[in-house]
Amino acid sequence: MTLTAIAGAARAVGLDVLGAFHAAPDDGVPDGCGTLVLLGPDPAGFWGQFSVSAEAGDGGPDPLDRWSARVIGGLAAEVGAAALFPFGGPPHQPFLAWARRSGAAWTSPVGLLVHARLGLFVSYRGALALAARLTLPEPGTRPCAAGAAPCLSACPAGVLGAGGYDV
Repeated sequence: MTLTAIAGAARAVGLDVLGAFHAAPDDGVPDGCGTLVLLGPDPAGFWGQFSVSAEAGDGGPDPLDRWSARVIGGLAAEVGAAALFPFGGPPHQPFLAWARRSGAAWTSPVGLLVHARLGLFVSYRGALALAARLTLPEPGTRPCAAGAAPCLSACPAGVLGAGGYDV
């Protein structure tokens, strides 16, 4: 199994790989996890998949969480992994710490998580805990590393600033 193969299987069900890392003992992952792969909505295919799902139309509670559990649970079975979710606790899985650990997301100057590709619109629906240590890409470069921080001035209402998110 490769990260590329997992990404292809994820895209087929409306998800995308949003980061991955080799697990260490203090990462809060299940015992035996060699690689943790973070999954979130694929901007190109997610809504088309979710909006026609049984969960989206059955009127039951938490349709997105139930869809995520079904789809990511199926993907986990397909690739021989354990499925983990940011919902259903307590205890809650440390998804924000995992996102930062992946080298694909960082805390932005306004205090919200920013993803290398998705910016402030990142959302994690689940993770795959694999026993194998997959070959992973090099960590990304923090978007604001060069000093530019467009998130500080992007909001016309001024709720995003150096002090964080001003509700």
